[in-house]
Amino acid sequence: MLSNPETNCGMLYIISAPSGAGKTSLVNALLEEMDLIEVSVSYTTRAKRPGERCGIDYHFINQEKFKNMVDEGVFIEHAEVFGNYYGTSRETIKEKLKAGIDIILEIDWQGAQQVRKQFDDCTTVFILPPSKRELLSRLQERGQDDDEVIQGRMNESVEQLSHYKEFEYLIINDQFSHALGELKALIHSFRLRQTTACRRHSNLIKTLLA
Repeated sequence: MLSNPETNCGMLYIISAPSGAGKTSLVNALLEEMDLIEVSVSYTTRAKRPGERCGIDYHFINQEKFKNMVDEGVFIEHAEVFGNYYGTSRETIKEKLKAGIDIILEIDWQGAQQVRKQFDDCTTVFILPPSKRELLSRLQERGQDDDEVIQGRMNESVEQLSHYKEFEYLIINDQFSHALGELKALIHSFRLRQTTACRRHSNLIKTLLA
């Protein structure tokens, strides 16, 4: 297990959702309104999309390098999604948590299963769309994929949705501001937990008790 309550001051959050549910938009808005929280930048073999930046949105690498990193045990989790590979650096997560930074992993249910087996103190959240019709509409509005690809993503979404019971918290992204408020409230509540607060404010507590 990677978690060590005596040394880790940050909290690990896994946020998953089917494509088109609005997960990334919610997470980006959350980062703008809260401090000491970051999204882990994943490694991927997929092609870079317009506007994406290497090291900011993803670490873009080829399949050969990715497979070598898998063999070397670099990743805390990795998965294949729509023919592309994604992975999360184990060492980066450990360093950030020890520095008191909360970390969000935007990964699918496969990755979530892998992380839960290795990390005994993480919080899992699943983002649901308000309806299939709205999910399809959001995928179409992207304007990035043809009808065949969109249908494939819809089929994959049904598979993703079937794993919602594996997550502790469910947020329905119908009204964006409401869903964002629920996500923020969740983060705040965990920061106020006695075990988390004691780690974050250990120096203050020692001073008060002296």
